[in-house]
Amino acid sequence: MNLSYFIAKRISRENLGGFSSTIHRIAIASIAIGLAASIVAFLVMKGFQETVQNKIYSFSGHLLISKFTMNNSPEERPFDYPIDLYRSYKTSNPAIDHIQEYSHKSGMIKTEEEVLGVVFRGVGRSFDQKRFLENIAEGSFINFPDSGYSQEVMLSVNIANKLNIKTGDDIIIHFFQNPPRFRKLRVSGLYETNLSEYFDSKIVIGDLALIQRLNDWPDSVAGGLQLFVRDVSQLDKTAGLINEEMDYDFYLEKVSEKYIQVFEWLGLISRQVNILLGVILTVVCVNMISVVLILVMERTQMIGILKAMGTMNRTIRSVFIFQGIRLIGIGLLIGNAIGLGICYLQYQFKLIPLNARDYYMSYVPISWNWDIVLWLNGITFLIVTLVLILPTMLISRIQPIQAIRFD
Repeated sequence: MNLSYFIAKRISRENLGGFSSTIHRIAIASIAIGLAASIVAFLVMKGFQETVQNKIYSFSGHLLISKFTMNNSPEERPFDYPIDLYRSYKTSNPAIDHIQEYSHKSGMIKTEEEVLGVVFRGVGRSFDQKRFLENIAEGSFINFPDSGYSQEVMLSVNIANKLNIKTGDDIIIHFFQNPPRFRKLRVSGLYETNLSEYFDSKIVIGDLALIQRLNDWPDSVAGGLQLFVRDVSQLDKTAGLINEEMDYDFYLEKVSEKYIQVFEWLGLISRQVNILLGVILTVVCVNMISVVLILVMERTQMIGILKAMGTMNRTIRSVFIFQGIRLIGIGLLIGNAIGLGICYLQYQFKLIPLNARDYYMSYVPISWNWDIVLWLNGITFLIVTLVLILPTMLISRIQPIQAIRFD
């Protein structure tokens, strides 16, 4: 058995119930609390980022293809959307998971008491309803008939509350064109993303065929295409490859750039959590340095005796490093139990609510990203272990005779 490890193990047993035992508990508590706080902060941060990003992506896709235009109107330039990419992406572009067509048209909902300007988003049969399912708050998605266009629409909870409209009610939408036209449509359901500034305050979802009928377009014409990629981490690479294949008059836009304010805000949250991790590690490291210094001072006579017997400084230092590593290991186990336990309770029971208007969600989200948990454990263990070397350097300055007389 390694001599340093043997001595460290005997010291740990002797310290039970003494002053050193209290010091050990303080060290373990600081590590456990620091790791637990880091785990909760990072899993909440990832949950928050993924929830907001998924809401945006489920509504708008990852990439948008449209015709170049200098017009700031929400209505796009029409084009024949069954382009080569649309027809052959399943075989020729494995990075693309799904493509769906869409178009926008400005309008106004008029009731007996209220008038509200809206943007009618027309979607086709290719619309991925599974991705959008998590946004449906009430009712169901619109049904597409075998012929003609659907006379159903989905409103946001925000719009429905403003106009006092419920699922199943009939509404009249006036469309801005020359000559003006209007349609009587039935509300099939309500959606809610809590992203009022971008979607909930203005978007009404309906059938693309209705826009085609109003604009006298053929069935093959739309305003744009929404692309969903399989791996969001490879979004830039995928966008570059798609851009090379498109005609010069098409415009490819990343949704993360279209809503850049939201994505920059999410990036700012990441930086704040990283700063928090740095502060926590600093506190834990300072505590461990203090603990090891106390242990060294308490065992000064033992150090002097070991030196007098010819034990090398490196071996004696290893004794206290082994003690520190043991404390770190126990602290990590307890910290994981506390941090993951808190996250599990929040994930299952949603104990901590949020104001959806300010945070885009009604409760604190948790993302079970195990890579982050392992990374936090690894970086905490590595940094704190390396810091243990600093206080043990004091051992080389201790003189055997003075240490044996030390009281």
